[in-house]
Amino acid sequence: MLARRHDPIVAIATAPGRGAVGIVRVSGQQLAGFVRQLLGRDLQPRQAHYLPFNDGQGQPLDHGLALFFLGPPSSTGEDVLELQAHGGSVVLQVIWARCLQVGAAMGLRVGEPGEFSQRAFVNGKMDLAQAEAVADLIDATTQTAADSARRSRSGAFSQQVKTLSEGLRHL
Repeated sequence: MLARRHDPIVAIATAPGRGAVGIVRVSGQQLAGFVRQLLGRDLQPRQAHYLPFNDGQGQPLDHGLALFFLGPPSSTGEDVLELQAHGGSVVLQVIWARCLQVGAAMGLRVGEPGEFSQRAFVNGKMDLAQAEAVADLIDATTQTAADSARRSRSGAFSQQVKTLSEGLRHL
């Protein structure tokens, strides 16, 4: 996977099934041209834009929110596009496929499980404990487990390890 870590990626970021809202996320370097081609306009970074998500003939697949984050201050350290549509699995699959179609020329590929978190780790957006805490939070089945994962994701666990490590070095 490391050999392909600079490829732009796309994935459905919500769990399979039916829901009110579903998210398709894209991450990669210099996505502004892709965003323009996919959505037919430029997006103001860090602002929500309500617009149609069109097919190749300009017909709406759905209407929803598009958010564009420029890297490096984004969640992955790269440019990130998030499309928030209605949460039906067919709607999300069609939007995801449209992203792959538009992004084919730039090498857009399907993101592997955990790859968005991996990119955040590689790009210094979180440490390893925080990246692992994302998976723990997703897998949490109790409130206690979720609370623990949230603390780790916030960096609390990493700070405790750092404090202990510095104490040992000083000793």
